Amino acid sequence: MLKNLLMLSFLSLVLTGCTAKFTNLTPRQQVRNADGLYPVEVAFNSRQHTLQWNTIHPQILIGAEVYPMKPTLLMSNRWEGLIPVPAGVNGVKYRYKFDFQQNEFGPSKQNSASSEVFTLRVLQP
Repeated sequence: MLKNLLMLSFLSLVLTGCTAKFTNLTPRQQVRNADGLYPVEVAFNSRQHTLQWNTIHPQILIGAEVYPMKPTLLMSNRWEGLIPVPAGVNGVKYRYKFDFQQNEFGPSKQNSASSEVFTLRVLQP
């Protein structure tokens, strides 16, 4: 019995462990523009078989501020959004957070994955 429980626990860790990979597709620096909004794009991949891809809700986090993302046209695992960088500020640190549902025994369970922190530098024209 204990052996079966340990195997089930190990299998659970393998299936739900750190399987999310974020690939930041945004240049590290962009030239300042008039509206102060800068596009960012990310590719999200996961080996987690229980992840329900149709429930993904991606966001961009800058401090306590949250900015929405939308799917990139013609791509199945990429999302894009805009982040503000006020005049007089030369850069901003941001990260991506993906909320999603995952299959479980019984009802689905809410889960999320967050990226490392990225820095966008804004250069003067």
